[in-house]
Amino acid sequence: MSIHSRSPVRLSGWGALALASVLLLSSGCAGDYVARTRGVRSAYQQGDYSRALSSLEAAAKEGPEQDRLLVLMDKGMVLHAAGQWAESNAVLEEAERLSEQIDSVSVSEEAKTLVTNERQRTYRGEDFEKLMISVLQALNYAELGDDEAAMVEVRQVNERLEKMIAEEKKPYEQLAIARYLGGVIREDQRDWDSAYIDYAKAYEIAPREDALAEPLLRLAKKVGRDDMYAELLAKYPDVPHAPLAPDEGQLVVVVEAGLSPEKQRGSRDPGGGGDLIEVPTYRNRGLAPPVSVALEGQSQQAVTVTSLADVAVVHLNDRIGRMLAKQLAGVAVKAGVAAGVGALTKSDELGVLTFLVLNAMNAPDLRSWLSLPAEFQVARFRVPAGNHTVRVTSWGQVTEHPVEVKPGRVELLVLRRY
Repeated sequence: MSIHSRSPVRLSGWGALALASVLLLSSGCAGDYVARTRGVRSAYQQGDYSRALSSLEAAAKEGPEQDRLLVLMDKGMVLHAAGQWAESNAVLEEAERLSEQIDSVSVSEEAKTLVTNERQRTYRGEDFEKLMISVLQALNYAELGDDEAAMVEVRQVNERLEKMIAEEKKPYEQLAIARYLGGVIREDQRDWDSAYIDYAKAYEIAPREDALAEPLLRLAKKVGRDDMYAELLAKYPDVPHAPLAPDEGQLVVVVEAGLSPEKQRGSRDPGGGGDLIEVPTYRNRGLAPPVSVALEGQSQQAVTVTSLADVAVVHLNDRIGRMLAKQLAGVAVKAGVAAGVGALTKSDELGVLTFLVLNAMNAPDLRSWLSLPAEFQVARFRVPAGNHTVRVTSWGQVTEHPVEVKPGRVELLVLRRY
């Protein structure tokens, strides 16, 4: 019988899925969130937040539902950088709810990625990205003057991390910026001992003399932690830490600096036999800017409390083993699909072609929350109560920010620098 008179082949089950995979391969970068939002990031990094938001809305309409979490996270970050604290929190709360729903991913979606690739699945976010939703919410609430709501978010970050470390045995550590922010909020609430504990934890994770030693010394002495005070004093004898005068207040400047790292194609040889499997790796996007902060004749270089660039690598590396195991399982599934197609079509050649096409589609998922900063930097001042102007310099760019510092209070100023 000639090929022209043969009855049409009806593929079902895995065979139909293989055909769908071929069609996906020909779709190019239509589903590539990183490519579609390039204009969003350009506007965002120029500080043109209204254009970034409108570009993001346009990109979201073109993209699949699988990218919905990324759209919400990017929108929340852009609004945060623009100082629209309440609007940012509304979007980030939606992102948090969606993230919780996505975590219970369907079996069918997992099966689909075995024969296509990770780009076709709903984006769930890296562990640290989910934590950063709450960190940004905490900063938003603090800027809005809602310390109680901010502390709820800080506690949520710390509790999630403790569970990941203790119960899930993940090689993570606490986020120093969350602990430091907890200390700032508790000190503002005059919960001195709890503030000391949070500052001490932040110091343990990321010791920075200028940013962390002063409140540790001052509060250790205030709450009667004499042994710790003596130990800190021996280590930092030159750090002034006198009690605040009645007419003094404090200002903490949190600078979200630089660009978070970007995922790119990498490869691993899981068996040591030269068979490379593609996985994502992180590439840094330049150095975070050095930021100088001046206030009332005082000038400080903001110091890094948390490097998200470092955190991202640790969290991704923790997943590499599971990625490799899944891809190896995917190779076996693809071989089975190809054999099924060959049997259904009575064509060994089509079976081989199906296997080659399916393997050619094996691309790592390069999506990530690219609007996050590379670092959280901090500068801290104690000044007379009243109205002041903060002068911030980075990469030669100078901006000024009016602040009001109240007696005995800790004011917070959050800034984004690229």
